[in-house]
Amino acid sequence: MNAYIGTPTSRVDGRAKVTGAAKYAGEFPAGGLVHGFVVEATIPCGRIATIDASETLKVKGVLDVLTHANRPPLADKDEAWKDEVAPEGSPFRPLYDDKIKFNGQPIALVIAEDWESAKFAATLVRVEYEQQGFATDLEGERSKAAEKDRPHKPRGDAAAALARADVRHEADYVIPTEHHNPMELYATTAIWESDGKLTIYDKTQGVQNVHKFLCTVFDKKPDDIRVVSPYVGGAFGSGLRPQYQVVLATLGALALKRSVRVVLTRQQMYGLGYRPMTIERVGLGAKSDGTLDAVTHEAIAVTSRYEDFARNDTGWAEQLYSSPNSRFSHKLVHLDVSTPCDMRAPGAASGVCALECAMDELSVALKLDPIELRLKCYSDRDQSENLPYTSKQLHECYARGAEAFGWSRRSPAPRSMRDGKELVGWGMATGVWEALQMPVAVRIVLTSNGHAEVSCAASDIGTGTYTIVAQVAADALGLPIENISVRLADSTLPQAPVEGGSWMAASSAHAVLAAAEEVRKELLGLAGKMPGSPLAGAELADTALIDGSIARADDNSRAVTIADAMRHGGVERIEKEKLNQFAEDKKHARNTHSAVFAEVRVDEELGIIRVTRIVSAVAAGRILNTKTGRSQIMGGVVWGIGMALHEETVMDHRFGRIMNANIAEYHIPVNADVHDIDVIFVDEADAHINKLGVKGLGEIGIVGVPASIANAVYHATGKRIRRFPITLDKVLD
Repeated sequence: MNAYIGTPTSRVDGRAKVTGAAKYAGEFPAGGLVHGFVVEATIPCGRIATIDASETLKVKGVLDVLTHANRPPLADKDEAWKDEVAPEGSPFRPLYDDKIKFNGQPIALVIAEDWESAKFAATLVRVEYEQQGFATDLEGERSKAAEKDRPHKPRGDAAAALARADVRHEADYVIPTEHHNPMELYATTAIWESDGKLTIYDKTQGVQNVHKFLCTVFDKKPDDIRVVSPYVGGAFGSGLRPQYQVVLATLGALALKRSVRVVLTRQQMYGLGYRPMTIERVGLGAKSDGTLDAVTHEAIAVTSRYEDFARNDTGWAEQLYSSPNSRFSHKLVHLDVSTPCDMRAPGAASGVCALECAMDELSVALKLDPIELRLKCYSDRDQSENLPYTSKQLHECYARGAEAFGWSRRSPAPRSMRDGKELVGWGMATGVWEALQMPVAVRIVLTSNGHAEVSCAASDIGTGTYTIVAQVAADALGLPIENISVRLADSTLPQAPVEGGSWMAASSAHAVLAAAEEVRKELLGLAGKMPGSPLAGAELADTALIDGSIARADDNSRAVTIADAMRHGGVERIEKEKLNQFAEDKKHARNTHSAVFAEVRVDEELGIIRVTRIVSAVAAGRILNTKTGRSQIMGGVVWGIGMALHEETVMDHRFGRIMNANIAEYHIPVNADVHDIDVIFVDEADAHINKLGVKGLGEIGIVGVPASIANAVYHATGKRIRRFPITLDKVLD
């Protein structure tokens, strides 16, 4: 039998997706289903003076218009609205009262027999406001930034060391607001059951998070609501928290006692789900030989008036580069906008971008090769806690990536490489992310015909959790992968956290191993009691499940088939559930790392930038599936191209309203923008982090990519652009 872990295994859910059998949140059928359309506020701050839906209700097919004045009861206390990843503050409550907190806030839900009627009728809702003063411009409000407590402690005297450094670099790098644009729109189908209970199909990264949230918001018992999300068409942080459409669909179902579907439009999605704009100020002080004396990094970020959203933008230098002096701070500016949310590699994608651009500028000032500078400053320990890593093969990432890219052929002078009318630039950067793992429970049901069902409440947001779980289960149970079926993302299944932070693969895999061990334990008990059993007296640790049998690990010929063991024991099925928790390790730091190399070609006359090659060398422990893993990194690289060259949410600060709330004017990379991407997985044995030596891949693929491209643009043109995205007007300016 094949071993599946570590092999390029195709997605077990692939056929369902390409044939259309996979259903998403806005596709589940229900008898008597009606549709809701959201009416949004058109001011950023103030209150609703009047809201008139009389003309709306005259439209044929319209059933009701829900507002703060007539909706079913909602919880009052902040705690009822806090989900498991909520930041500090008072969470937003849709249709709660007459207060307006941001432009695009939902203020009414029009419910009709069909979506088109609801959409048209929504245009007839008349709203008068009492507008108040507002601010939406981070740079204009920068002076009001207030420090957010972060876990980083200053080391040494960074200010003094920076001032006396042989070579010093200080600069601001501006990362704009970037909005999530997954293929699947935010959607919820709330199905009203005959007994008054609700089954909620929601686009989410955590069904149990949404389940608990809805139960507290609507004061329901756990058995009154079930949340299901078998397939998600991209989320990457946008679905970590319950989004407002799930509340509105549930409100509609409770009000009408009918099944209600709410699907947001692409434009409405810009009212939520974004990476906050940040101003990243980085200071680096170095000796003339390139070793660092000081690192400072201050991030100033957007948040809403009502919540303090903050992620770790700063402090990554402590895990990458040695320096005796450092200081990091994270400041927030409260504006009249919705609360930001996590977006792939939150904090690191922005903060490491600034850090790695600054490192490139320092290498230019020192006249050192960018890789040479990074190797001179290489850190073998996480300096923030002075801990060794469970594993760190970043050295090898630099070497393997540089060799594959051909870095040794780089001419260091800017504008020194060209191909016809195009300037050619080569840049590189480092990537780093956390290797996180969380408690997860798995249930395995093994039947005597050699089939196993593996179930867990974990979500698969399109990244391959179904396949990873099937691979690990197949190996752990000694069965062909075709004999494994996987159930995920149902709130009634065994415990799982939201899927985020690159922790789900490692976490779910080890929960599968833990449950499989319980199955093996029962099988050994059954097999050991058989007359003349070759496993009589065997210890659990001395056995393994192999080729449909339980066998001695040192002699696979001494085995009993699963079917025989269960038949002899009179057992038709073995059902085991196990919660796996990882032992706390305070002696090691846990991270993934990468080295990213980029080639750009810039039309000297037009300023058009093409990213023609990317090489990403990644050290992330043992790779469970090299096929889906490579896809993960490629997806991150494409997103990094978007960060570098395309993505920017533009706000008209006179009205506090987004001007490009569509994917025609909010630019994301398309096929023509994506050329050669080479992914290299660097072998990284890790005996400390977990049994399989697994780290996550979801985030590391994007970190470092925007900086590598920015550094390549500088090398091509001689222009250092610190305000992202790097557009042709900035190149030609």
